[in-house]
Amino acid sequence: MNKNLYSPLIFELSHKGRTGYALPEYGKGEIGLPASLMRAEEPKLPEVDEPTVVRHYTNSSNNNFGVDTGFYPLGSCTMKYNPKVNEAMVSRAGVSALHPAQPAATVQGALRIYRTLEKYLAEIGGMAEFTLNPFAGAHGEYTGLRIIRAYHMSRADEARRKVIVPDSAHGTNPASAAMAGFEIVEVKSLPDGTVDMDDLQSKLDETVAAMMMTNPNTAGMFEHNIPQIAEAVHAAGALMYYDGANLNPMLGIARPGDMGFDVMHINLHKTFSTPHGGGGPGAGPVGVRKGLEKFLPNPHVIEKADGTLDVEFGEDALGRVSAWLGNFTVYIKALAYILSLGADGIAKVGPLSTLNANYIMNSLKDLYLLPIPGPCKHEFVFDGLIDKSTGVTTLNIAKALLDYGFHAPTIYFPLLFHESLMIEPTETENLETLDKFVKVMRDIAETAVSEPEKIKNAPYTTPISHPDEDEAALNPIVKYADLQ
Repeated sequence: MNKNLYSPLIFELSHKGRTGYALPEYGKGEIGLPASLMRAEEPKLPEVDEPTVVRHYTNSSNNNFGVDTGFYPLGSCTMKYNPKVNEAMVSRAGVSALHPAQPAATVQGALRIYRTLEKYLAEIGGMAEFTLNPFAGAHGEYTGLRIIRAYHMSRADEARRKVIVPDSAHGTNPASAAMAGFEIVEVKSLPDGTVDMDDLQSKLDETVAAMMMTNPNTAGMFEHNIPQIAEAVHAAGALMYYDGANLNPMLGIARPGDMGFDVMHINLHKTFSTPHGGGGPGAGPVGVRKGLEKFLPNPHVIEKADGTLDVEFGEDALGRVSAWLGNFTVYIKALAYILSLGADGIAKVGPLSTLNANYIMNSLKDLYLLPIPGPCKHEFVFDGLIDKSTGVTTLNIAKALLDYGFHAPTIYFPLLFHESLMIEPTETENLETLDKFVKVMRDIAETAVSEPEKIKNAPYTTPISHPDEDEAALNPIVKYADLQ
């Protein structure tokens, strides 16, 4: 621990008898509470004055890293800047005061926002219809797989209990499929990171319900065999599922529905620039091709003949997957993002994110091992340093970046490579930021050769430098009392 940078816990700042408030006498007599609701002893809370509280939490917040404080090249997560106009739209009183139980007639504007975003996402994804109800990406995966299950069951095709997942897939893919009651079948990747067609063909039969894919894939490469894959999967009677985690480079270039996908989810916190991280709120809208709309979960927002909007529950639909219509404020931010960019702006997102990724990749590939040569899309993967003799690992590089004011990229994923370092700059980063990041990465690589121990002992400017990560994960200390 770096004691010079350590921020005391609020309990360590406590002094008995010190308060930050002074309440007037109630003057109405005592209010009797049942003994069962009364504490046996006073809660163990810190006793501090108001300035101390404000300074403590303000200083603690400065230890957080986010897209508003610096470059966040987290591969596969698309940590793009969140425009402040999105937040301004959500903070309006007409939004914050809404209640989900209000009659539809009193929330026509809110329902119009919901329905408009559904239509825009359907157009962007090449799908017939969308639901915004799921709360997150993995929740969207689960919902989409439930739709696929409902489709097969409606055809009395109960033997289809397997889902094919590439070995480069996000960990949520097999997890979501298992949660939906499917058996997971892994398909291998070729050296270029794309799906092995021969291996896929050997695993397609009447027991397969769907194949889950991300395109571009997790290695940042475009799956050029998508038409053949979709044709083979459909010929076997199965459906194609699109994981929308890497939709960002496809904006304005290609649509999953046109590629042959039947069901997809979109991560609004990635592609459509709503806040990301901290546990939420999130949203994972799910889209389906024509013929699958009736299976989308309840409730639905519909437009009646007179032009007004209402909420209905379909008989063939899945049951609820969220408390009502999902996280409404996240939809407003996504819609604000789409409207502020417009069709022309959205069409630039994919090319610019791809340009930025290729710029960094080509600026560093002489020092970092590039296992899959050639142009990438929005992200790419290095397999650590080219010079392995230094003993400097991907984890060492990630920690060293913290000293330079950059968040680390995704490390040790995908599992295709031993020292994976996955970098995604997004389209919102300017050339000066990219050049600074490239210089830092080159400095780290060169220092790893001349002074390897210096990189291995980084970071030097953070409150905590080298914790026992295994112990922290298995036995985390989350209460101040456990430190005593």
